[in-house]
Amino acid sequence: MHKDEMKGAAKDAKGSMKQAAGKATDNERLEAEGDMDRAKGKVQKGVGSMKEGLRNALKH
Repeated sequence: MHKDEMKGAAKDAKGSMKQAAGKATDNERLEAEGDMDRAKGKVQKGVGSMKEGLRNALKH
């Protein structure tokens, strides 16, 4: 697993918590921040997966 995958997963989880807290408290700004963090995390996980795939392809 590439470090970007781990960092992206952490951002996604943090965003999920923010999103849930925003919904629970009816705080639209916090919910929006959570949405953005989740999107950033998913992109970062994808980049990490791509890097890992390229690394494995170059080994063989």
